[in-house]
Amino acid sequence: MHSDDVIWDTLGNRQFCSYKITTKTQNFCRNEYNLTGLCNRSSCPLANSQYATVREEKGRCYLYMKTIERAAFPRRLWERVLLSKNYEKALEEIDENLIYWPRFIRHKCKQRFTKITQYLIRIRKLTLKRQRKLVPLRRKIERREKRREEKALIAAQLDNAIEKELLERLKQDTYGDIYNFPIHAFDKALQQQEAESESESDAEKEEEDEEDMDKREFVEAEDSDLSDFEDMDKLETSSEEEQEEEEEVEKKASRSKAKGKTPLKGPARRKRPYIEIEYEKETEPATKTKAA
Repeated sequence: MHSDDVIWDTLGNRQFCSYKITTKTQNFCRNEYNLTGLCNRSSCPLANSQYATVREEKGRCYLYMKTIERAAFPRRLWERVLLSKNYEKALEEIDENLIYWPRFIRHKCKQRFTKITQYLIRIRKLTLKRQRKLVPLRRKIERREKRREEKALIAAQLDNAIEKELLERLKQDTYGDIYNFPIHAFDKALQQQEAESESESDAEKEEEDEEDMDKREFVEAEDSDLSDFEDMDKLETSSEEEQEEEEEVEKKASRSKAKGKTPLKGPARRKRPYIEIEYEKETEPATKTKAA
């Protein structure tokens, strides 16, 4: 037969209990189903066959109830009821489920539920608020990572040097057709060379433009202008010669009149140069005519 007084005399009345914590002022209980957290006759979950408490699991509150009828079945000893998220509705649910229970248990369940809701609200506020996170410094891990970074940097520099050397040898055609370069590396090298050559040519053009801007040059006159002046000179000389020729013709005419000769009609005729023309005739030989 289950007797609460016998259990309390065995556990709580100066006897050993694994959940009891003794201090100088009072005793505390570590049982998870304890309603108040104190070790006394009315709050002990082991020495009370009719008992109720409120627990929080993953942000939700549950009402746990234990009765004497289920004492023979430890698997079904505690009945669990999910309470509403609304505070007022949850208090009403506690009153409905514990309507015929002692007033002390009903009041302590409401008080425990109030404390749980308060600390859940504080947890939500703290999670939404930005907080400073303290991260411990691990000296050994930092030193190890630093050494690894230095080694990786040295290896990367070595790889770049090897790649440059192989590309230079490829340009110089040192080994002929033995190379087995990946295509993307070769294309990358060609693009770098083109970019460098373009940058050099642009820099040279800019330097030339700057030099041209600084220098002064004297340009000769065009040939067309000189030719125009020369034509003008020729026209003047030709007109002077014609005038001299006309004067000579008039002088000759006046002399012929003085001698009694008739002057020549028309303009003065110039003597033409003497030309001798020769004609040659080709004759076929007589032998060929006879044979025909």
